[in-house]
Amino acid sequence: MRRYVIRRLAQAVGVLWAAYTLSFLVLDYLPGDPVSAMAGAGMDSSVVDPARLDELKKQYGFDKPVLVQYVDYLSRALRGDFGNSVSTGRSVTSVIADALPQTLQLTGMALLLATLFGGGLALFATYTSQRWLRQILLSLPSLGVSIPTFWIGLMIVQLFSFRIRLFPAFGNDGLRGLILPAVTLAIPTGAMVAQLLAKSLLTTLDEPYVQTARAKGAGRARIHLGHALRNASLPALTIIGLLVGQLMANAVVIETVFARNGLGRVTAAAVSIQDIPVVQGVVVFGALVFVLVNLVVDLIYPLLDPRIVVAATARRSPA
Repeated sequence: MRRYVIRRLAQAVGVLWAAYTLSFLVLDYLPGDPVSAMAGAGMDSSVVDPARLDELKKQYGFDKPVLVQYVDYLSRALRGDFGNSVSTGRSVTSVIADALPQTLQLTGMALLLATLFGGGLALFATYTSQRWLRQILLSLPSLGVSIPTFWIGLMIVQLFSFRIRLFPAFGNDGLRGLILPAVTLAIPTGAMVAQLLAKSLLTTLDEPYVQTARAKGAGRARIHLGHALRNASLPALTIIGLLVGQLMANAVVIETVFARNGLGRVTAAAVSIQDIPVVQGVVVFGALVFVLVNLVVDLIYPLLDPRIVVAATARRSPA
């Protein structure tokens, strides 16, 4: 088990390094630099002269070779210092810390709703004995996955804010302002959970041990929840870990649609003006959340199925 955890931690460190490096290369590939992009967009372009621009480039290190910039940024990032925002002058850590609570509330609520409703839909669809109802329920996840997230958000705002006037359309108005964006994020996420869990349950229900339990007189509920669900939940647990990263990415769109002051809007603004320190800080934070969630998922696997660790140990053992 110790080697299993160490291997997963090493993989997590590799993912963080890869995310940081990839974000640096992508931003460096874009033409210009943040200081010039801000001036070109009209931000103090009439005030900052070329000499001042050169001074700002030197201050933020944009006059150095790419490799030197990368090593410099990476060495500071390893100490937890992502520098200061080019647009505001504030530290990247404080910018992320101020926007983080709203995004965590949104993604946390969306993940909870997606897990509850997606899992509940899969369980009910595979439990019901009515074939027509099962077919209808199993077709819903495909519909939820295919609809674009921004379109869902616009339709929900149109219905529940402008027509029914039940929830606010924009802003960070407590729990009421959180419901619509969370539901918007949860619909495609929950559809993926339902789709995978339902397929896994249908496959598991045909396994020999389930047939044996049924032959011994076990009830449908006991077979469904006590025998099949535990093994069938492994693929769904995997996709939930992966969907955390998708939720963080979709938060950029949802917070823009609902005008929420969260990490998504900070990211969108930073990308538009090539604020490299902020973008890299957000990318590393998102990668950190992703690897931590997947690390927790990897540690839960042996609790649900101890054969995972046993199999990994057997592969390393000499023949």
